[in-house]
Amino acid sequence: MDKHESEFTMIQSVLLDDENDTLIILDQTVLPNEKVFLHLKDMKDVWEAIYALKVRGAPAIGIAAAYGLYLGTKASKAADFDQLRQDFGKVKEYLACSRPTAVNLFWALNRMENRLLQEADRSVAEIKEALRQEAELIREEDAKVCESIGKHALTLLKENWGILTHCNAGTIATAKYGTALAPIYLGQEQGYSFKVYADETRPLLQGARLTAWELKEAGVDVTLICDNMSSIVMKEGKIQAVLVGCDRVAANGDTANKIGTSGVAVLAKHYGIPFYVCSPLSTIDLECKTGDDIHIELRPDAEVTTQWYEKPMAPEGVKVYNPAFDVTDHSLITAIVTENGIAYAPFEESLPKMFAQK
Repeated sequence: MDKHESEFTMIQSVLLDDENDTLIILDQTVLPNEKVFLHLKDMKDVWEAIYALKVRGAPAIGIAAAYGLYLGTKASKAADFDQLRQDFGKVKEYLACSRPTAVNLFWALNRMENRLLQEADRSVAEIKEALRQEAELIREEDAKVCESIGKHALTLLKENWGILTHCNAGTIATAKYGTALAPIYLGQEQGYSFKVYADETRPLLQGARLTAWELKEAGVDVTLICDNMSSIVMKEGKIQAVLVGCDRVAANGDTANKIGTSGVAVLAKHYGIPFYVCSPLSTIDLECKTGDDIHIELRPDAEVTTQWYEKPMAPEGVKVYNPAFDVTDHSLITAIVTENGIAYAPFEESLPKMFAQK
């Protein structure tokens, strides 16, 4: 891998500028035309960045939420633990309502709260420092998790394979490497010569704007296709595996991911192509029994009708149904790849074992 590629895979989409009380994020809504880093100080701006997908990808959302919660608590004027806990709780509750589907958001916020409670007997200054350390740990651990997911997933793939991916589960969606794109980056380093097909991923075009951009930047052989072209590239034999990330995995293996993922899984099943979900353990919610229990976020109509066009591309006033996610049934999933190994059906048995692995 050359210097340019190495620098690219090291890009951090979420950074903490503690000295200036600032959360820095790569604004993913303006890619690929601009590479803009936003400097956020106000919690309203942090909330809006998560809601508006300026920072997106389950792990990156968790990292941003942890940093945001730390900065919000750091600004507290509390003189004792009880008051600090109240201020912490207000910020936590506020950030929690930004993205209801992404389990990493709540996982990170709850982890920060656990650290707060563990430090209850310390001074306010020491508690704030502990929260900073915890947020940094969340970022550092995610980088290691992504690399491990990539190594496990790479064992399922062969050189020169064609790989289809949907949405963006790459380095800019995580601390480093990504989840579904991690084996592609590791394979690139090892000369696997994958040929990647990236679905456009409507209505927010994360495949076109983000996945195609970052893979092209890294020197990966990537071809962009519209969402309704997945079937023909599979039929033509161009695809040997599908890799996707996810925002939540239920205990039975049902998986919520960007809208359109379930359709790709149905097609893969029809053509006999393995469908792999790459998921950190923090995204697996064993308290959520099935996909029916996953709340599906509805997005603004404008994302479908006007956002990407100079002129409206739909009749004014037409009804729009714009769910951000769909749920892929566990029966369509070949395996779920975690940092601790690969889980196969029945997922009710294999997923809990992933948490027990070292």
